[in-house]
Formats: sequence, structure tokens, C-alpha cells
Amino acid sequence: MPGPLSLSSAPWIPHGADRISCLPDAILRNIVARLPLLASRWRPLWRSAPLVLIDTHLLPDYGARGPLIVGARYPRAVTDAVSRILATHPGPFRCVHLTCSVMDEHQDELESWLDILAAKGVQELVFVNRPWPIDLDLPATIFRCTSLVRLYLGFWRFPNTDGAIPRPAAFPNLRELFLSCTTVNEWDIAFMLEKSPVLELLMISGRPAFSTLHLASDSLRCVLIPVTFFDEIVVVNCPRLERLCQCAFVIPTKLTIGHAPKLCILGYLKAGRNTISVTEDECPTLPNVKIFSIGVEFQDDQDVEMIPSFISIFPNLETLHVHSAEGHQIGASVNSKFWQEGDPIKCSLQTLRNVFFYEFRGSRSEIDFLKFIAEGAGMLEKLVVRVAGECSSSLSVATSLNFLRFRSTVCRCEVLPCPGLRVRTPRYKYKASYDLSLKDPLEMPYVVVPQMFR
Repeated sequence: MPGPLSLSSAPWIPHGADRISCLPDAILRNIVARLPLLASRWRPLWRSAPLVLIDTHLLPDYGARGPLIVGARYPRAVTDAVSRILATHPGPFRCVHLTCSVMDEHQDELESWLDILAAKGVQELVFVNRPWPIDLDLPATIFRCTSLVRLYLGFWRFPNTDGAIPRPAAFPNLRELFLSCTTVNEWDIAFMLEKSPVLELLMISGRPAFSTLHLASDSLRCVLIPVTFFDEIVVVNCPRLERLCQCAFVIPTKLTIGHAPKLCILGYLKAGRNTISVTEDECPTLPNVKIFSIGVEFQDDQDVEMIPSFISIFPNLETLHVHSAEGHQIGASVNSKFWQEGDPIKCSLQTLRNVFFYEFRGSRSEIDFLKFIAEGAGMLEKLVVRVAGECSSSLSVATSLNFLRFRSTVCRCEVLPCPGLRVRTPRYKYKASYDLSLKDPLEMPYVVVPQMFR
């Protein structure tokens, strides 16, 4: 005899065999939890399955028009439906995305929603304030959601954690924290790091309310800052940190690395706008960094002259990404002799296996740098040159690079076109940056047929 939640006795479907209803209820609950729409006949099973609620699925077009537009207003019916669903479903809540409601007009609902989410064990929460004001106060009730594993907050003013939050507040299960265009203070970041003992991923985007970011965490493995507004980023003590990824710098930023013995991926840094220092007295270098990304204006002598000071910090570097930025200087006077005089950088070349050069324009300074790499990197396996869209065809550039003489006997050189759009900074897919299964998240995701030569 099937139980009260079983659908094995559901009505026969006239247009064909109903094989789904015969599946075990445990499998059916898993299926139901992943579907945006359900017929009423599935309602009993829906209540027994962990809730997955994406409020864009409640829009008239079920979110088919793509990403939501910042500033756009969405139907009140969505807010009402969210309230009904959260109240009706007994939990637990596997995943809840709340991005469509006009939060400023429904602040009473916000408190109620967060109370329910906390009581019913929400694991993943995407909570975005739209449309305006963009700094609406985030209810402190968020700190009751101790079951959270993944939290994304967008366009909020973070609750004041400097004495206003109860001391027992903590996120014992939180592994991923995304703060997008959310106003936070330095003590708020310190609070979240302290109260999240298993946090592995931290993303901060937008303009913060402080100038220096201090990072101290025993659990952090990846820090992602898509656009940097900080004067300084200080890695104080992060024994498990593996990746520190950035994409663009609005202001000059100093990067200070303290205790981060497992840091192996670092970038993107911009010569002329960033400096890097290592404060570990015993080791003023970063020997575990294997992948590094740097941006250089090759027409600017100061930028070019900073390359050795960056690369020499990484004595065991294996993969180097170089982004040639379009500058305003007329020309560079640095020549090949400059590269031959750099003993520290020559040491870093001994372990180099892969070099990716983006936005190549064929300048003498760029060619001298590539020549230095080719002649100095004895273990080089791959040199990939991506040609800027406004330059001549890849084949002609390949011909101009044919003079390169490689010290490595196994190196393969590829010349690829870049996309037609000009880019001043790398356009990384930030999701790749925190996908720890990807060996190199800094490689630009272009798929093209290469022109190869040796």
C-alpha cells in the first residue's frame, strides 16, 4: 500500500505511459526539487521535497527574457507568491533566490522572509535588493540563518556588526560568501571571517566603505575581487589560501602578502598601478605561486621596467599571463639589453612552461619581451600570442614572430586572434576563478583555430 505521499497511484496520462510516477518517492522528491513549474497533482510530493525557489520563475515569462535589469520594477504578484511559497512549504529550503521584489516597499516581508528562511534551514540564499535605493539596510535577521552554506548579497547596506549583532551569531556551515555592491565596513569583513569557520570563498565587488582590506582566516581558499577600489589588500594570515584573483583596479593598489604558504594563483596585477610586497622574513618570495597574470603598457618605460620586480618574486612560476594594455605613450626606449641584465627574472624563467600573451600589437617592446622569454625559458612548452583585433591578420603576425629562437626544443608557439572588442582589462569569467577543479582560471576563454609555427 503506497504511503500518503506516494504518486504510484496517480491518474493515468492519456497521451502515453506515465513512467515517472512509478519511480521511488526519494527519486521523485529529487526531481521535483529541481523543477521550476509543477502540476497540482505533484503538490503533496513538493511539500516533502527540499524547496528550490527561484523567483524569476514566477515572472510572467518565467525569466525567459534573460538577466534582470537594474532599476526595473517587477509585479507585486511575485512578492505575494514568494510569501505564500515560503509560508506553505515545511522545509528544508535547499536553494532560494530572491531578486525580483521591490525590497524598499516590502520591508515587513523582508523580516518575515528571513525569519522563515532561518527556521526552515535555508542552505543557499541569493538576496538582491532592487531597484533602488541601492543601500537599503539589510535586516539583521540574516544572522539567524545559521544553516547557510552559500550566501550572495547584492546592493545592500550590511548590518552594523560593531556591537549591534549578538555575540552568539555565527555561520558554522557557510562556505561561500558573495558581497556584490554591498556597503560594508572593515570590521564587518573581519566579523564574517571570524564567524564563518569553514568559509572557503570570499568575493567582494563594488565600492567599499573602507580603504584597506585585511584578510585573516584559517579556512579561506579563494578570494575574488572583480573590481578593486582598495588602497591596499593585506593577506595577514591565510594558511589555506590558494587563489587571489582580481580583474580591474580603479585606483592604485598595494598588495601585501603575509602568511599564505599555499598561494599558487595570483592575478591580475597591473604594472604601474600595483605594487606587491612579501612580509615573511624567512622567505621574501612566493615560492608556491605557479600561475601569475600581469598587465603591462609596453609603450610605457616605467611599466616595462616593473616586470622584473614582479616576476622575480615567483621563483617557481610555471604559467605567465601577460596582457598588453593600450597606453598613451608615444613609444618605449627600453630595448633588448634591458632584459639581458635582469638576473633575478632569469631565475624565474627556469621553471616557466606556459606563456599567454594577450592583445599583441607588434611593437618593438613587445617583441623584445617575447624574444627574452623564448631565449631564456628552457622548459617552455607553449607560447600563445593573441593578436589585438585592430592589428593585421594572425598569419602576418605569425610571420613577423618567426624570428623567435626558442631555447626549449619542445615549445609550441600559437598565434590566435583576440575577439573584435577592445578590452582594457581581462574579461575573466569570475565563476571560473573559484572553480577549484580548473587548473588555470586566469586563461582567457577564447575558442579559435590557431596559426602555429616553429
